[in-house]
Amino acid sequence: MAGVTMTTMRRTASCWLSLWVYAVLAATVLPVQAQYPDVENNDPGVAAPAAPAPPAPTPADAASKPAPIELTAEEKAEREGRKTCKAAICAAFHMRKAGDDISCSVLKSFRKEQLDKMLSKAKASWPWGKVTCSSDVKLKRAVLARALTEDKVEAKLDTHHVVCTVDRGTEPSAEIKVDFAPNVTFEKGKAVKAQINWGKLEAPTLVKAAMWPATATDNTVNVLGGTLVEDINDFIGPKCMEVKPDWENK
Repeated sequence: MAGVTMTTMRRTASCWLSLWVYAVLAATVLPVQAQYPDVENNDPGVAAPAAPAPPAPTPADAASKPAPIELTAEEKAEREGRKTCKAAICAAFHMRKAGDDISCSVLKSFRKEQLDKMLSKAKASWPWGKVTCSSDVKLKRAVLARALTEDKVEAKLDTHHVVCTVDRGTEPSAEIKVDFAPNVTFEKGKAVKAQINWGKLEAPTLVKAAMWPATATDNTVNVLGGTLVEDINDFIGPKCMEVKPDWENK
């Protein structure tokens, strides 16, 4: 029984860490691989890249393909808010004009279906409803401007605070708070090293018991550093190009 319990705890901790990394990165407008493509790719306001016309679907294809996920008005508003913040960060990276530091608030909701999909990797399911996470993004404009032009820049970002509310149906909602202060090293216009640096964590006892060992492990051995580097470079390049009309010459 002890072995089964430890295995379950490790899986749970790993999945919680994946969830909160996704929340953290979404809240700070750093892109991550979509965990729920039908929602993530249905992004109003971002033009899809041109692609060759696909072959005509067969009746079998039409029957097996799930219906597109429609974003709610709330989800669309969240997307637009993140898009505005994203454009401001891209402008600081690429236009490098003098101005105020970046300061914006972002909001990201996760449907139960998204959370079930994430936790299915550990053969588990999400027991509650949607999760909504918010964060205030604060970035030094001068650091972002230098990141793509100097040979080496070591950026120590301010501590960010993410607050997530978990809908638990008929029970009172649960609130989870987590801090992080990333360090990112840029060389010749690209991120080459990064660490999230998890900080204070406030959560219900059972949730904290699952999350705390995972965040502590990441602080010690930097499990997520490579992923964070890839995501930052993807943001600076392709993701910024997606919203170029919103930041070019601004």
